Amino acid sequence: MSSKKLSDYLYDLPEERIAHFPLAQRDSSKLLHYNGSISHHTYTNIGELLPKNTTFVLNDTRVIPARLHFYKETGAFIEIFLLAPISPIDMNAAMGASGKVTWKCAIGNLKKWKTGALHMELPSTIFSAELTSREQSEVTFTWTGELVFSEIIEQMGKIPLPPYIKREAINEDKERYQTVFSAVPGAVAAPTAGLHFTPTLINKLKQDGKKFEHVTLHVGAGTFQPIKTEEISEHIMHGEVFSIKKEVLKNLSTSSYICAVGTTSLRTLESLYWYGVLLIEKGEYTPFSIDKEAAYRQYSFELPNYQTAFIAVLEKGLFDELGEIHGETSIFIFPGYSFRVVKALATNFHQPGSTLILLVAAFIGNHWKEIYKEALASGYRFLSYGDSSLLVPS
Repeated sequence: MSSKKLSDYLYDLPEERIAHFPLAQRDSSKLLHYNGSISHHTYTNIGELLPKNTTFVLNDTRVIPARLHFYKETGAFIEIFLLAPISPIDMNAAMGASGKVTWKCAIGNLKKWKTGALHMELPSTIFSAELTSREQSEVTFTWTGELVFSEIIEQMGKIPLPPYIKREAINEDKERYQTVFSAVPGAVAAPTAGLHFTPTLINKLKQDGKKFEHVTLHVGAGTFQPIKTEEISEHIMHGEVFSIKKEVLKNLSTSSYICAVGTTSLRTLESLYWYGVLLIEKGEYTPFSIDKEAAYRQYSFELPNYQTAFIAVLEKGLFDELGEIHGETSIFIFPGYSFRVVKALATNFHQPGSTLILLVAAFIGNHWKEIYKEALASGYRFLSYGDSSLLVPS
């Protein structure tokens, strides 16, 4: 029986094994393959390790320059870190807003920001920030001119590197901390498993018969939130919004072998499955919101395969005028979870005691310990800018 104690999912990660800079070539990273035994490869060889009928599912979210630096007239430095839009609440609408938006933020040096607006100035606009709720850390931004919010922060913001990368972001990070297929702005952290793909590698895999589909899950700062409870089931999961196109879901409903590129793609796919289950159970519309307990409830009927669950979502006609369906998930995947959709997982090496290491342990069991021990002994680079693994449950 799988342990539910956090202390069983810790390991010693030396500081020097954390990758603080990316490799010069994305797909030259090391790739540890586990399918009952461990072998070592280069990422360019990933296609050779999977069946010809594999469908790769990629998260095409794009990291926004979420760190905004302001200086008060007194010289005090205030950092505003964008977390989630409040008005408008829809991410796409917030990024395309003109003149005014309100965001929930993390605010550095808040004690120095007692009253008054903060300002930054560009040739084309004056950009202001006002603390509209100190208790809720809500900030309203206003600006003049023709620019939309995404254009403002592209000029004024900085890429938010993870807290374990102990350096300031540099120009190289603007491109390197994005996947080559990133398309939909809204994340404050990259789906780092996808950083290893290049256009050349993707084309090579397609020529070999592999297929690619995209989902969008905007990775939030909660992905770095540590688990503080020894009983892991008591951890409060952060919610993340995602979307998927109708055509993509159709294609996935006929796919026979799905490889999730990253934990965010996996969480999206498994959440889609449980939404299909909820629709089958209720027989009518229910909001697309998957809580952390959805996968652990007792159901009064035999659970369907993922193809049937996806078809249930397709048949309800819940897609918008752009042919997309939007949802929110707080799904919590830890040992004991039964995977419904994903057959293989490409993922980087994660922090000790994190929700991501719990997901890996759920996927391949206690073998995660020997895999991480082998990766450390073999010189693999860890975390966001590090090397990767391809995990297939044995």
